[in-house]
Formats: sequence, structure tokens, C-alpha cells
Amino acid sequence: MRRPWSDVVIDDCGEPLVALKPQFLCLEPHPYACVGAPYGEDADPYRLRSGVLKRLVTAQQLLSRRSDPEVGDLQLAIFDAWRPIRVQAFMVDHSIQEQCRSLGFDPSDPLKTQALEQVRNDVARFWAPPSPDPRTPPPHSTGGAVDLTLADSSGEPLEMGGEIDAIGEQSVPDHHAEEAESNPEGTAALWHGRRCLLNDVNDGGGVRKTSQ
Repeated sequence: MRRPWSDVVIDDCGEPLVALKPQFLCLEPHPYACVGAPYGEDADPYRLRSGVLKRLVTAQQLLSRRSDPEVGDLQLAIFDAWRPIRVQAFMVDHSIQEQCRSLGFDPSDPLKTQALEQVRNDVARFWAPPSPDPRTPPPHSTGGAVDLTLADSSGEPLEMGGEIDAIGEQSVPDHHAEEAESNPEGTAALWHGRRCLLNDVNDGGGVRKTSQ
């Protein structure tokens, strides 16, 4: 599957990986470490290239001027950032296994080959392949990509109308747009408004979202 960045020639800018803590709220325990992702003892996933960190700071500053109709003051909550290739490979396989489980079939069943291929395609919409080729790295493995959400002032992540990393249409940014338009006072409108707000401050800070 081709990605939006597939034709972009990579030229490493040499920016170092820098820690996001304590400047940003980082969700703990780390969700991928909890399912056994092989980070290693010294591999802190909450790191990004220094230039990305600067953009996040700008996005957080923009967010501080906004509020949520239900909870008031907001902050960015970092779900995941830098990800080694070995972790990318683990999480792609984990996502495939979990999606098969949710659909009620064993991926090792020879009679489910077609269903397994469909799951692989579905997962590939949201997860970049764990390519070791330096010309086609997963964005997270470059230290240039981040998964984040909104949280209230106490650090509690907000409901956004879909779980992070969900495989399916709920992960499409505008998934709730139509329902929000038809019922501006409904829950879907709240979720859509939060998604739009997150997109707005990220755009203002120069942060872009890609398939992870």
C-alpha cells in the first residue's frame, strides 16, 4: 500500500531524539509496553525529533487558548511517539491477531485465508509496514511521528468517539461529521468538535498525522 510520503526522498536532518517528559503529559503505563512490545530497558518511547517537539509546544500553546464545553481547560496527551522497527513489527502482528480475535476466527486456520488477507489489508490502512529499508521507514521509527489525543486539566483523556488504534471507520477523522451536522446537540457533535479542535491546533503547530 502506497503512503502519502512514498515519493518523498528522505534526507536525515540530524535532529536528535529528545524526551517529551515532563513537558507533556505521557500516558502511563505505555500502552504498547503493556502488551509486550520489545522496546528494551533503555528505549524510552516518549521521545521525538527536536523539531517535532517544538511544533508540539506550539500546538499546546494554541490549545491552552481553547476549552471544551464539558470539561473546560485542555492539554495534549501523548499516546505514543518514537517506535523502533522491532516494535513496529510486533505491533502490526499484534493488531492483526487482535482484529482476527475480535472477528471470531483463528488466523492459523487454513480455511480462513481469505478472511486473514482482508484483516491484513484493514490493518495496513492504519499501520505502516515495518520496513527496514532506510528509504521507506515507518514514520514513528524516524522519531518524526506522534500519536496524541486531548485530555482535561487533571490528565484524563477525553472521549473522542473511537479508541486509539481502532481498526475501522471510527478511526477516520471525519467519521462523526455527518451525524454531528444532523444533530448539533448530540454526543457525536461533541466528539467531532474535539477531533476538529485537535486537528486545528496540530495544523497550527505544524504537526501532521500519518498512518502509523
